Amino acid sequence: MTPEDKLADLTLDPQVTQGGCGDVYRNPTEVQMSQIVLPCHANHCGELNVGQLLKWMDSTACLSAERHSGCSCVTASVDDIHFEHTIGVGNVVSIIAKVNRAFTSSMEVGILVTCEDLYADRQWKVCHAFATFVSRRTEAGKVQLKQVIPRTQMEQMEYSLAAERRRMRLIHAEIITDLLNSSTAQLGECQKYEHAVPAERTRVESVELVLPPHANHQVSTFGGQIMAWMENVATIAASRLCNAHPTLRTIDMFHFRGPSNVGDQLVLKSIVNNAFKDSMEVGVCAEAYQGGEPLRHINSAFMTFEVLDSDKKPRTLPRIRPEPVDGRRRYQEAIARRKIRLDRKYIFSCKQTEVPLSVPWDPSNQMYLSYNNVSALKLLDTRSNWVLTSEKNKVRLYILEENHMLCIKVEMHISVPAEQAFLLLSDLRRRKEWDRHYEECEVINQADEDDTLYRVVTPSVSKGGKGKDFILLASKRKPCDSRDPYLIALRSVTLPTHPSTEDYTRGEVLCAGFTLLEESSTVTKITYYNQATPGVLPYISTDVAGLSSSFYITFSACSQFLEANKDSLGVL
Repeated sequence: MTPEDKLADLTLDPQVTQGGCGDVYRNPTEVQMSQIVLPCHANHCGELNVGQLLKWMDSTACLSAERHSGCSCVTASVDDIHFEHTIGVGNVVSIIAKVNRAFTSSMEVGILVTCEDLYADRQWKVCHAFATFVSRRTEAGKVQLKQVIPRTQMEQMEYSLAAERRRMRLIHAEIITDLLNSSTAQLGECQKYEHAVPAERTRVESVELVLPPHANHQVSTFGGQIMAWMENVATIAASRLCNAHPTLRTIDMFHFRGPSNVGDQLVLKSIVNNAFKDSMEVGVCAEAYQGGEPLRHINSAFMTFEVLDSDKKPRTLPRIRPEPVDGRRRYQEAIARRKIRLDRKYIFSCKQTEVPLSVPWDPSNQMYLSYNNVSALKLLDTRSNWVLTSEKNKVRLYILEENHMLCIKVEMHISVPAEQAFLLLSDLRRRKEWDRHYEECEVINQADEDDTLYRVVTPSVSKGGKGKDFILLASKRKPCDSRDPYLIALRSVTLPTHPSTEDYTRGEVLCAGFTLLEESSTVTKITYYNQATPGVLPYISTDVAGLSSSFYITFSACSQFLEANKDSLGVL
């Protein structure tokens, strides 16, 4: 289950989301919309048009953003959306939107869409999404957004994860471009299939005149309206390939590159970039102009469609024959993007009870593995049901057991500035100076300034037994603002260059790491977490007494190490 799925489940809790009498808390930025799906909202198959759903989602999210900011807002970007189910005529669509976190002039708004069958008394999740809205300047100048104050465990989770999602958005375009360039160079010539459909046959172009009903009170075109028009031409392109009604499954993350206003003529173009066994990627571009001015690029998006058979299973699709030059580029880039999507799906769908816990690392999935690594640690950090088992020398040990998983939390305070402690702890090569369970530690790959791959060797727990080795991804993060901690997240990965050997037992760590919260200029609260199956590390044991003793020795040594080295950072 992904971090977002956990949040979505919490959002469905009526004690959190419903208002009414009593002391039930409701987020002040929360906006709800309920719509019954009428024939005018549906396609010829009796299913809600996804474009209409996107308009409802954008309107609800915009109202939430404006409730928080107190001024008009525009859609800046929307993260990947995966539509799990279609919605039929007569069903009720419920949309809940609320601001997860506000930054300087932008906000992340979480959107949850559920569907209800009134006659069967059944409710299910359709999708969840995260949109970024930007506050518009007022006559008084640039708006400085007030901070969101999380009140519940769910809101604290959302608040914490929003910073990590924002980081991913800021680097997304650059990383995807680099991956596409490196991946397409390795793909070679396009495969040729018999009876392939020419890509040119799927090309669609349409123009829309932006009228007042398509715009907000600031005469800017609703982002949801643009998305709806883009979905329309993408559906036509997909239909031309398969000669059947396609079902939209995913929309990749996209950014609005410029504004559109009332009076604009919006030119929408789409084409099928590539078709795989049971899915196809459609590329869509939206450009605007007024009068004789040149076209302005508003947005580009990539949408994945399926065609379902009578059993609601994806059916096999015809292959595509790309056009020369640009068509071949789009064809190959679609293959690279599909690999990125599959990597992301695999990383986020791995359940904590499944073995192996580690997943393969390579540059194409680094961004998502790093996000998943840090998000898992942040989720542990926001848990409130830890049980204090013992305390000694100001070191506290907590335990949490859930779903056959043993979670450890160690908490202590040190008289070392947070940034200095962060620099010392984030270099795992120095951990053997204070942790006797780290026998060896070497850097395998410095992926970037925030992510490093290490090989760690730990001693045998029994006389004459084998030691363990771990391939760990270490992801470090500095605070987004003063309320955020420094983070060092660890998780196991696999590398083809470092397979397991007969000399060591290959160990795995699901989630471990440190949070360092600056309580003053000289005092730092350090919290260590480890989430794993019992026995996955030498000092993870079901014997609480033995566990306590091991952790007290280890983290007393950690405190002494940090105190002794706080003035020697020049050598790092």
